[in-house]
Amino acid sequence: MRLLAAPDKFRGTLDANGVAEAIVTGAHRCGWNTTIRPLSDGGEGFGSVLGGTKVALTVAGPLGEPVVASFSMLTPTTAVLEMASAAGRHLLVAPQGDDPLRASTKGVGELINAAVRHGATSITVGCGGSATTDGGQGAVDEILARGDLTGVTLMVATDVTTTFLDAATTFASQKGANPRQVRALRERLSELADHYLERTGIDVTSLPRSGAAGGLAGGLVTLGATLCSGFDVLADSVDLRSDVAASDLIVTGEGHLDATTLEGKTVWSLLEFVGPDLPILILCGQVEADVEEFVIKSRPGPTKVLSLSQLFGQDRSRHETTDVISDAVEFALHGDWLTQSSSTMP
Repeated sequence: MRLLAAPDKFRGTLDANGVAEAIVTGAHRCGWNTTIRPLSDGGEGFGSVLGGTKVALTVAGPLGEPVVASFSMLTPTTAVLEMASAAGRHLLVAPQGDDPLRASTKGVGELINAAVRHGATSITVGCGGSATTDGGQGAVDEILARGDLTGVTLMVATDVTTTFLDAATTFASQKGANPRQVRALRERLSELADHYLERTGIDVTSLPRSGAAGGLAGGLVTLGATLCSGFDVLADSVDLRSDVAASDLIVTGEGHLDATTLEGKTVWSLLEFVGPDLPILILCGQVEADVEEFVIKSRPGPTKVLSLSQLFGQDRSRHETTDVISDAVEFALHGDWLTQSSSTMP
């Protein structure tokens, strides 16, 4: 029997590689053969999962302070970068470091320019984990100040389908914005969309995924970028379909199973990718009950969701994440749910 360990990161505790290794440890205790395939939906960890040769440089951080960011060269002409490397919320001083009105993607533009100077003619930008809601203006202005992207194929890999103006109303509060600031950010995005339309003829407000990373995705579209699912980009790159075909069980997971999971995050994208019948175990730090119920009812095949916090407590789940993931896998593999359909599971 072969188990495919195909998780995303548990933000703040383990990257996708670490989660996959912990899953494998638990599976080996139960005698399963394993395949490791850490995943990403375009958010943090996207570049590291794809690999390549890392190129580091100093760019402007989300609030203008210098930060060391990086992109990776997959081939001499193909680059991948994570916008969070230059403009991620993790770069801010917690817990009072948010400044949602001032946060800028300027450093992302610097990263893209640097990749072009390094010889990249194809660049994929992973959008997720941002501190920004500037509609990509910082990045766009920085790129245009150095020229343009003529001769460069730019792909924007997103983990949500949110449209441009909804970047403020849906996500700005998660970046520290109060209700007044959320309204101001939406108004600013609306004005910026009008500017983009006047300059390029592109109406970014109508494009699914244009609101990713606080509208950065939409801004890059005005420079010729194509928007796509980050999960799909990764699945194609690593030939995930072959891994799935060779597996009897998939174990996946992410830090939180909540409403945003259904917007195109790794777990939901993987469920749609593998089809209805292959058994799937989903491990999450925290689980919203209504989303769990929806996920389980969405597929007839054996599907089990485990909340690490519920099983082991929040403190142990956060501070001993590797161990509790391994223990959770062992616990699940000793159950009889693998032989049951979702409709007959308790």
